Amino acid sequence: MSETEPVPVAAAEALNITDSNGTQALNASAKFVATPEGTALAYGSLVFMALLPIFFGALRSVTCSKSKELGENDYDSGFRNASDMPETITGRDAARFPIIASCTLFGLYLFFKVFSQEYINLLLSVYFFGLGVLALSHTMSPLMSRIFPESFSNKQYQLLFTQGAEETKEEIVNYEFDTKNLVCLLISSVVGVWYLLKKHWIANNLFGLAFALNGVELLHLNNVSTGCILLGGLFVYDVFWVFGTNVMVTVAKSFEAPIKLVFPQDLLERGLEASNFAMLGLGDIVIPGIFIALLLRFDVSLKKNSRTYFYSSFLAYIFGLGLTIFIMHTFKHAQPALLYLVPACVGFPVIVALIKGELTEMFRYEETPPELADGKEDSESEKKKDQ
Repeated sequence: MSETEPVPVAAAEALNITDSNGTQALNASAKFVATPEGTALAYGSLVFMALLPIFFGALRSVTCSKSKELGENDYDSGFRNASDMPETITGRDAARFPIIASCTLFGLYLFFKVFSQEYINLLLSVYFFGLGVLALSHTMSPLMSRIFPESFSNKQYQLLFTQGAEETKEEIVNYEFDTKNLVCLLISSVVGVWYLLKKHWIANNLFGLAFALNGVELLHLNNVSTGCILLGGLFVYDVFWVFGTNVMVTVAKSFEAPIKLVFPQDLLERGLEASNFAMLGLGDIVIPGIFIALLLRFDVSLKKNSRTYFYSSFLAYIFGLGLTIFIMHTFKHAQPALLYLVPACVGFPVIVALIKGELTEMFRYEETPPELADGKEDSESEKKKDQ
């Protein structure tokens, strides 16, 4: 995909796996046998956490889409910087993404085999600290706008870096922010320091949820066909790397970064210091999530005051994830969640479209990338001038 794609999404997809014992291999303590209550609490919490970024990220993606259509400077949604604008995934991007994810995954596997795991994770911790602070700050921003009273003095700031003289001056960085953004950044930095020093699972999940929500919000599939290509390719990728090799499981258990959601199965026995985790890779949230968000925007485009395709795909995701957990718990083996999520998330909406007679309309729905949309507007304005 393009250079502006959120980095954690590619890394998370490289570790796209659901495991019932995500960090146990890293612990020197004796094996802990989870109670049925602890297991149910862990799995239920993972499902609930997975649904949050999909639901709210999809809703926020609609706002993103409107800002893209009306223009960055004409829509009062807080999207004042290029980094806050949605990134459109085309069919070409979708086709090569499984290859990129495979190369990333195998590269990480070789790194962990050749270099010390401790130093690699130290570098990754610092890297994801910066990304996590920015992602969490962006996630909190709309909430802060509602919390602060209208009387609050919200000053505007601009960070501008340029190079060259007056005639050849070129902008390198042009970032606008306000006092509320600074408060969000401060709170996010506290969480970041907590994660950096303690690697606590709650801090990990706060960053993970922020990455997932930002991914669903800002990564836009341009049409349903592209979504099917992406999900189909990653379906094959996921099955191969989990069942065909031990690469994904090995990397997932060695990779200490907030690109997976975790929840302790021994929380009831050990409290917040619990250490026996069930985990869910962010790729299992973001990849189906951006497809579900696309269907919500398709619902909005129909202007029928209903969210049929969004709710059908959302329920399909719950069914697919529940099936993943059931099979994982039954066979006691890590599962490629997309093996169950892809058929559910694609199949349910397609069946609904067939029943409603809107299948053709669904596959014809198209979202134009901002750069192409600007080109079309320029050409149309030039035609009007010529006339």
